[in-house]
Amino acid sequence: MPTADDKSLDVIFRDARTHSAWLDKPVDDALLEKAFRLAVMGPTSANCLPMRIVFVKSKEAKEKLRPCMAEGNVEKTMAAPVAAIIGYDMEFYEKLPKLFPHTDARSWFAGNDEAIKNTAFRNGSLQGGYFMLAARALGLDCGPMSGFDNAKVDAAFFAGTKIKSNFMCNLGYGDASKLHPRSPRLDFTEACKII
Repeated sequence: MPTADDKSLDVIFRDARTHSAWLDKPVDDALLEKAFRLAVMGPTSANCLPMRIVFVKSKEAKEKLRPCMAEGNVEKTMAAPVAAIIGYDMEFYEKLPKLFPHTDARSWFAGNDEAIKNTAFRNGSLQGGYFMLAARALGLDCGPMSGFDNAKVDAAFFAGTKIKSNFMCNLGYGDASKLHPRSPRLDFTEACKII
């Protein structure tokens, strides 16, 4: 298997930053679709792919989102070219006959609320991470956050569905002049063991 070169690793990890200030530059819908198509290539349990995304771009949609955001996240979310609501589908298993056709994987989940909840949240979170890495790889900056009212977002954007919001991720072209110094990271020995 080939490995990513150092420049690619810089773009996706080492030089990438979490942005809160945005340049006034639109994000093309085709780029969002391209990032999604890359993200769904990442592994999930039984290829369940529970992530669902609403890309909030229009002025009307942003105003619908405004009252859902924590006070400290309103300004940066309204200024971002795109506010992505990363959600997960609690009925993901209904698509398993298509996504995992070589066995009856749907039966593993239907009626098993605990398995549905854990699998949807865990794998939806994984896919959200994949999506951010894909967005970075395609030249977008990301501003992920948890500071919002999930119930309000779900009522405003996912009413009548079994989709639940997980986290928000502002997307666009960040204003690097407004970045704070990078926060410290844990050392390998602080977080890992090889046994």
